[in-house]
Amino acid sequence: MRFTVSHQTENELNLVVLHDNQSGTQAAILPAFGALLHSFSVQTSRGPVNVIENYAGLGELRQLLNTSYRSSKLSPFVCRIPDGKYRFAGREYEFRRKFTDGSAIHGILFDKAFEVTDELGSDASASVTLQYHYLGDDEGYPFHYRCLVRYILRKDGMLLVETAVLNTGKQPLPIADGWHPYFTLGGSSDDWQLSFHASSMVEFNDKLIPTGRLVPNTLFSTPQRIGDSFLDNCFHVDRQQGGPACTLSNPANGLRLQFFPGDHYPYLQIYTPPHRRSIAIENLSGTPDCFNNGMGLLVLEPNKSQTFTVGYQLSAG
Repeated sequence: MRFTVSHQTENELNLVVLHDNQSGTQAAILPAFGALLHSFSVQTSRGPVNVIENYAGLGELRQLLNTSYRSSKLSPFVCRIPDGKYRFAGREYEFRRKFTDGSAIHGILFDKAFEVTDELGSDASASVTLQYHYLGDDEGYPFHYRCLVRYILRKDGMLLVETAVLNTGKQPLPIADGWHPYFTLGGSSDDWQLSFHASSMVEFNDKLIPTGRLVPNTLFSTPQRIGDSFLDNCFHVDRQQGGPACTLSNPANGLRLQFFPGDHYPYLQIYTPPHRRSIAIENLSGTPDCFNNGMGLLVLEPNKSQTFTVGYQLSAG
């Protein structure tokens, strides 16, 4: 069989690994910490290359996860909510768990233990499905919902990530969804090429909080070297018919990563960390602080669900 699923332990991390046994492409998922993507690797002339900036082991993950949030699932909100406060249905809520600057950041599922509910290998693909049932543990979000995450590795070097959220409570719930992966293609990000299709971006104030407006954008509309550009911006993706919404490549080694977000991920948050070894490219259903500004906020009625999909296609020259 071309595609298989295995369970492996590396440096005390218990992983579920999807294998394409013909091409050598692999994806490893860490269920115990938010169903995060631990690695996505492709075979090259130099051997397998992983393009996810991950954690070296359990100790590093426990030390850094709640400050770096690398590869974290962002749910039930994305990015940042100032002071952790928002209003919904006439009530004010405040998240108990906050970042060092006093804001609520990157949701509340990033360190939750997901349960593996299904895994399948065939001649066409390998997949694993994971779930977590949130039961209103934080008084700032007293809603109930189920989050299912499914990873699917296909023949064309495509890793599909599907997230389905289901309102299991008795009242409407506000929700947004996204991912926070950091990608690394070897060397410095200054030398990589980036392009994405977004004719507008979200206007931020001096505290990087959206003002509620979109402004015109021409950044990286064609492939160009990242150079010394510093990005910490949110862009509204122009819908593409068949082509990728974003492409990241390293001309020096031929690695190329293309992004294919579904219609329910209309925003792209891009961040270049100071160390210049990786870049965060985040597919989002709503903007930062959408619980307050409403940009992309989804309200799910009881027993209703929504699915969000993004594909990452990895190739080596």
